[in-house]
Amino acid sequence: MLVLALCAAPAWAEEVVIAALGDSLTQGYGLPADRGFVPQLQSWLDDRGHAVRLINAGVSGDTTAGGLARVGWTLTEDVDAMIVALGGNDLLRGLPPEDARANLAGILQAAGAQGVEVLLVGMQAPLNYGADYKQAFDAIYPDLAGEYGALHVESFLAPIMQAEESAALMQGDGIHPNAAGVAAVVEALGPEVEALVARVDAESGDSDHSP
Repeated sequence: MLVLALCAAPAWAEEVVIAALGDSLTQGYGLPADRGFVPQLQSWLDDRGHAVRLINAGVSGDTTAGGLARVGWTLTEDVDAMIVALGGNDLLRGLPPEDARANLAGILQAAGAQGVEVLLVGMQAPLNYGADYKQAFDAIYPDLAGEYGALHVESFLAPIMQAEESAALMQGDGIHPNAAGVAAVVEALGPEVEALVARVDAESGDSDHSP
């Protein structure tokens, strides 16, 4: 009877592993360990019944060059997909847009070589560096997403910037979101991450990662 019961039991869905490759916004700078982007997104996905495990591969201060330098050891054999959210520190340093483009392309190439699906989170340049710089930088993300077949979100901080009381969603430095701001980001990005999971399911022929 025990054997029959075990045979009749439903198979557990194999989890999707997603690495979040980013900078301080991903890492959770200035926040309690359980209130950063990755843990809040993990809770959001758990609440919706997704068999997903997130890996926090965010490093404060990282540029696109830093992300490219460590993408190889971020893409371990168990990683099925990756959220790439880099470029803010390139902007803060006024680094050339063509360098950021090349670095992000390298990250996408590394992911593609391992069959890893990507959600590329964009970044918009301020006008401080001039209209030409902004145009060149802003175009990087949609261009590369189209070229490499990645999912694309226009901006990590858009949900905060569009809020009526955006200042109330930021930490005192005016750069990093507070816990409430991260919650707003997660609510906006969550469905895009679900789409990323669906891509992995389609590739594997398994639809059990979603509720």
